[in-house]
Amino acid sequence: MDDTYQTYLNRVARLLLPTAYQSQLQHIHESPKFVPLPDGTRQAAPFPGYTVITPPWEEDLENSDFYICLKELQQKLLEELDQGLIATVPPDSFHLTLADLIWENAYRERQAENPEYEEQLQKQVAQSFQKYQPSSSTSNTISWQLLGLMVMPRAIAVCLAPNNEDSYEQIKQFRRSIYQNRALIGLGVQQQYHFTAHVTLGYFGEIPPNLERDRLSNILSQLNSQVLPQEAIAFCIRRAELRKFDDMTRYYRESDWPILEF
Repeated sequence: MDDTYQTYLNRVARLLLPTAYQSQLQHIHESPKFVPLPDGTRQAAPFPGYTVITPPWEEDLENSDFYICLKELQQKLLEELDQGLIATVPPDSFHLTLADLIWENAYRERQAENPEYEEQLQKQVAQSFQKYQPSSSTSNTISWQLLGLMVMPRAIAVCLAPNNEDSYEQIKQFRRSIYQNRALIGLGVQQQYHFTAHVTLGYFGEIPPNLERDRLSNILSQLNSQVLPQEAIAFCIRRAELRKFDDMTRYYRESDWPILEF
């Protein structure tokens, strides 16, 4: 289901065009992942599930330069956007999702039906990790880079592109080992999206009826040119981990849950 290497590059490059921002901003919605409080701020709503991600920033010091740039972008967004338009995620939790597994109602229903559901899910993810075969015999680092801000229907994120074809194919093959695992499919894990490598900075709050979409589009374009470094900062993917979440602010794991070292 995932794109070829060149198709991916072409697709994500288009996401950063001003015309794409203008189009995408016509279709944004308030995210249910954060709920308003009486003081006007927002807090994370319950949204449980499992995912496969790179270690969050607080555990990934190798990519600190990359994440520092993201934190600066997030802060600039807060300064430029109308108050309440986005609810930011804690920078310590920044991560790259490698494969969405199951979440919210689908997760709750499976868990309620099957007392052993979580153990079975963990076991099958471990099986997928063991079956993963690199797409080449090289031991090159899987390296991606920051492209710029992207607008999603309910969030603002930064988009990443692979630094070479092998880095893309390795992740594509890894995702395949998960989504083609029949036992995982039987546990409700389905590939629902083409892979678009991104790190979420914040989720949309209430969308005002008079939102100045042209102005917001210009802000995003300007931040891409003003904040992003001239020299691309590499994001190295060395480890994939099964993580659980209760909401969109923290991703945790037990010591015996599956990991994969690339």
